[in-house]
Amino acid sequence: MTAEAPPGLDLERLAAWFADHIQDASTDLRAELVAGGKSNLTYVVSDGARDWIVRRPPLGHVLATAHDMSREYTVMSALQDTDVPVPVTYGLCTDETVLGAPFYVMQRVPGTPYRRAEELIALGPERTRTISTRLVDTLAALHQVDPKEVGLEDFGRSEGYLGRQVARWKKQLDASYTRDLPAADELHARLAASIPSESAAGIVHGDFRLDNALVDEQDRVTAVLDWEMATLGDPLADLALMLVYQRLGTADGGGAAGSTAVTNVATAPGFLTEAEVLERYAQGSDRDLSHFGFYLGLAAFKLAAILEGIHYRYLHGQTVGAGFDTIGDAIHPLLDAGLTALKENS
Repeated sequence: MTAEAPPGLDLERLAAWFADHIQDASTDLRAELVAGGKSNLTYVVSDGARDWIVRRPPLGHVLATAHDMSREYTVMSALQDTDVPVPVTYGLCTDETVLGAPFYVMQRVPGTPYRRAEELIALGPERTRTISTRLVDTLAALHQVDPKEVGLEDFGRSEGYLGRQVARWKKQLDASYTRDLPAADELHARLAASIPSESAAGIVHGDFRLDNALVDEQDRVTAVLDWEMATLGDPLADLALMLVYQRLGTADGGGAAGSTAVTNVATAPGFLTEAEVLERYAQGSDRDLSHFGFYLGLAAFKLAAILEGIHYRYLHGQTVGAGFDTIGDAIHPLLDAGLTALKENS
């Protein structure tokens, strides 16, 4: 017998699937939607003795190529024996008759996904500095993994990655059209006209930031999560996206533009500054950062497209949870930041 299910999760069907695929799992399941998710839906599922995490795509409007459960599952499974902390993976289901969409099951890893500055302020500046430093080190460790050595040589086509990213996020933005965004058109045109030579190929997370990682009580990064956009490509795209999140979160001192940021952890005392992030990353990398303004512009464009997709779902009543009403406001400072980064690089 199963308890009442949260939106997007049929516990009776899930229990039947668990019985066939998860060793020693009871069919008496309970589940809770994890708060704060703006993309794929994440649930804690329990049979009273053990806990698991179940991930599935959002309800309703889903952009093409986004929310790929198989992609998340594949890359985390491949990284199990590397220096990159990831949860143990238990099973992938591509049969949409079970939950109405593909899903996978993974380990519930202890740790906190810090999203807001207040959470870090409570820890103090020394611990905040340690956490942010270890986050950068984790990103550098990911980018040092040889895709061939972990069986991911066919995980993506690395050549031409930057050009495909520019085209992809324009397509995704167009697919979520609800309003005119002249700054987005200008940013896209500038990006398409200034694609640099690419950094050496590696594994790209695609949405690397502090609240997509778990941190334990000893301030260690215990797991990197949310691999739905992972691929092979130019790893500097990850570094740039992390810094765009940081720029947005610290805009206007965390007020005005900063108040609509996805995360504002970088405003917490002790958090590495943008210059310190770049310096720390460079210590373990020989990648050329001379065209980094392009990467920042691309990251801003990508994040704007993602948030516009969430804004689209909010307007059409297809989101689950709170905090979606201001997502659309964050697009404008993002686009402005992207244009500024490109101009700084020219």
